[in-house]
Amino acid sequence: MSNELMSNLSFRGMSLMFKIRDFVRPRSDVLMEAEIKPGFHVLDFGCGPGSYTAIASGLAGTNGKVYALDIHPLAIKSVQKLASKKGLNNIETILSSGTTGLEAATVDVALLYDVFHDLGNPNAVLQELHRVLKPGGFLSFSDHHLKEPEIISRVTKSGLFKLSGRGKMTYKFTKTGV
Repeated sequence: MSNELMSNLSFRGMSLMFKIRDFVRPRSDVLMEAEIKPGFHVLDFGCGPGSYTAIASGLAGTNGKVYALDIHPLAIKSVQKLASKKGLNNIETILSSGTTGLEAATVDVALLYDVFHDLGNPNAVLQELHRVLKPGGFLSFSDHHLKEPEIISRVTKSGLFKLSGRGKMTYKFTKTGV
């Protein structure tokens, strides 16, 4: 993630804006493109207040798992509160600036939504996502701060991922065998 931690006030303001955004444009529309199936293990990298995490939890079901990772302690607290309130027992939070602590090849889908532009070391994050994704696993990517050519170039230049699809709101990058 970025080298600077967002202030608590800024995080609360961002969370409020996300609630308004989510009301107008439901996050479920975006997550449908990620094709999360029951039993999947999902990593929501840069989860923020949990807009995608809760929906991913429902899609993964009771046999699935959602790892919600963020650098900000308020994000983690927000997701924990949301999971407790909604009885979502398949969510595990991870407070981290990039490393997940997960075993290699344990995640079916990694979500990287609206955070890539703000990462201090995006290549290290891509390496970590590649490491934790199962063979055949993929990265579901969206970042409205970047244009399509920049997204494709920055994600594929390391050779860790190849573009395998594009939806209305997301890009799908498949893990390569590198």
